[in-house]
Amino acid sequence: MPTVTRPGSTRPASPRSKALDLPPLFRAVTLREVGDAFKHAKANAAELGAGALVFVGRFDLAEFAVVLEPDEPLRTARRAFYAGMAALIDALAAHAPPEKQVRCTWPDAISIDHGLVGGGQFAWCDGPEDEPPQWLVFGGMIRTVSMSDTEPGLRPLSTAIEEEGFDDVGATGLVESFARHLMVHTDAWQEFGFKEVAKSYLARLEPEKGVRRGIDENGDLLIRREGKTDAERQKLVSALATPSWLDPQTRGPR
Repeated sequence: MPTVTRPGSTRPASPRSKALDLPPLFRAVTLREVGDAFKHAKANAAELGAGALVFVGRFDLAEFAVVLEPDEPLRTARRAFYAGMAALIDALAAHAPPEKQVRCTWPDAISIDHGLVGGGQFAWCDGPEDEPPQWLVFGGMIRTVSMSDTEPGLRPLSTAIEEEGFDDVGATGLVESFARHLMVHTDAWQEFGFKEVAKSYLARLEPEKGVRRGIDENGDLLIRREGKTDAERQKLVSALATPSWLDPQTRGPR
């Protein structure tokens, strides 16, 4: 049965580890507002170790990245990306008003009522596909407050959780919720197999009539259309090369 090492480490905690109230197996590493959580986690993953959660204290964004150390080959361990996405979506859904739909566009973009709020990104240590990588990094970013001067109705393709009537969870609360949901999905993967993670993630994709979706053991998306025998394949590795939701100039959601 495929498994992923539960976040955790015996390495000493960061001196800034009081920034977040995280489950016991996580350790917070807080950066200043100008920091880049994903970049920092990738550059220091080997030293930080599993369970290190890098958090950037920004007013307008919930920005974080978590280091994982899988115990299965890289080829299948990349599916941990879906566990991270499912956890981030669940964290949003837990604080969303009942009428709001939190959806995902494969593989990495997250929207609320069709307005983009952010998404996830993923990196891994280079190495043989048939051996466990030294580390994986899942990064997430959610727009909590819009900093644009434009009226919300004039930006129908983007939004912020404040505009959508979320409770006052804020960036800190959202990241804390993500960590708890990631533990839930990791435990489900270990106990019942990856199919439980896949089920949660796939349920959040925009529904399409006459289409069934699945996730292959290497993380590729498989699309089966009614009346067709062969499945369409969308490759995860190539899709993760450039986050679809991230504006490289503003370093925030588009």
